[in-house]
Amino acid sequence: MVPTTSMAPVPLSEPVLTLIKVEFDELPGWGIGKERQAFRAFLKSCKKLINLPPSELVIDPERGLVSRIAGRGHHWGEVCGKAQHVLPKLSLINAVRFFEKWFVPYQISDNGQDEGLMTGYFEPQLRGSRWPTPRFKVPLYKRPDDLVTVDLGSFKKKWKGQRVIGKIAENKLIPYADRAEINQGSLKGKNLELIWVDDPVDAFFLHIQGSGRVILPNGEVVRIGYAGKNGQPYFAIGRDLITRGEVMKDEVSLQSIRSWLIAHPREAQALMNKNKSYIFFRVLKQPGPIGAQGVPLTPGHSLAVDRRFIPLGAPLWLDTTNPLVSGAPMRRLVIAQDTGGAIKGIVRADLFWGSGARARQGAGRMKEKGRLYLFLPRATLAEHRW
Repeated sequence: MVPTTSMAPVPLSEPVLTLIKVEFDELPGWGIGKERQAFRAFLKSCKKLINLPPSELVIDPERGLVSRIAGRGHHWGEVCGKAQHVLPKLSLINAVRFFEKWFVPYQISDNGQDEGLMTGYFEPQLRGSRWPTPRFKVPLYKRPDDLVTVDLGSFKKKWKGQRVIGKIAENKLIPYADRAEINQGSLKGKNLELIWVDDPVDAFFLHIQGSGRVILPNGEVVRIGYAGKNGQPYFAIGRDLITRGEVMKDEVSLQSIRSWLIAHPREAQALMNKNKSYIFFRVLKQPGPIGAQGVPLTPGHSLAVDRRFIPLGAPLWLDTTNPLVSGAPMRRLVIAQDTGGAIKGIVRADLFWGSGARARQGAGRMKEKGRLYLFLPRATLAEHRW
C-alpha cells in the first residue's frame, strides 16, 4: 500500500492527515459488519447530503488538500441517488456491493500513527417531571435568550471556525455563568426550566452525553436534546479522580466515575462543578436523538468525529475491540453523523450505543484503541487522480 496523499508538512504538534488507499478485502471483517443496517443509517445522511450545493466542498476549504480529497456536493449527491435504487431490494449482499461499487476505502492516520482512541456514548434515561416536587428538584434548562454566540471568523479570516459564547452586560460581551453559578441559582426566576429530574448525577451525565430520554410519572417519555452551551471550558472530572488517586487510570470509566460520585455525596457537586461547561436542552419531536448532521442517530452505526477531517455523512470502517467481550473484535460499518467537544483529532471517534442499560454499560466502558477507514466517493478518485 502506498500513501495516496497527505496534507502539506506542518509541525509535529499539528494533526497531519494521511490517506492510504486500500481494497475492500483488506478491511478486517468486511462483509460481516452489519453493512445492511449501516446502509439504512447512510440513507438518513443522504437526506442532508443531496441538498448540498453541487460545487460546495464537504469539508471547509480552509483545511486545504483534505477538503478537495473529500469531494464536493455533486460527488455525494450522485452516490446518494444510487443508494435510492438499492433500497427496494436491500440485503446484506446488495449493501456490500453498493459500497464496493461507489466508494473507495482509505486507511487514515495522523503523523503516520494509524491507531487512535475509540470511545462510546449513549442516550441516558432519567426520571423526571414537568413540575418541581420534593423528589424532582434538579432543573434542566432551556437555552437562555441572553446567550450570545460570536463567530470570530466574521472578524478575521484566521479565526474561522472559532466561536466565543457569552452575554452582553453594560455593552460588553462577558463570559456566561458557569456550572457552579447556574447550580447556585443564577437562572432562577427566568422561566427557563424545561423539565425537572430526580438525580443530580444523572443530570450531570446527561450534560456530557448531550441528549436523553426523561420518563414522566405517568409513563410518558420526553426526548430532549442539545440546544446550546454556556461556552465555558469542558473539564473531564475523571482526570481529577486519577490525580487524587481515587481511581486508577486504567479503571476510569463512566461507571467508576458515577460510582464515586454516588459514594461521596458531600464532595460530588464540587467535583462536578469543576466541569464549568453547561448544556441547555430542548424537546425533540423526531424519533431518536439527533446528531450534529441533523439526522436521527442509529445505535451501533452512528459515529461522532472531528469534522475538520471527516465529512459528516461519510461511511467509515471501524476496527476496534468490544468493551463488553474481553479481547473480542468490534468491526463494522459506521456513518459519521455527529461531533463532540472531546472528539478532537484524526484517528479519534465516539460510537453511539443507543439507550438502555446495555448501551450505558458499553459506552461507559469503551476506551479502546482502534483504526478507521474512510470511504470516499469513487468519483473523487477518478477526478483528482490521487
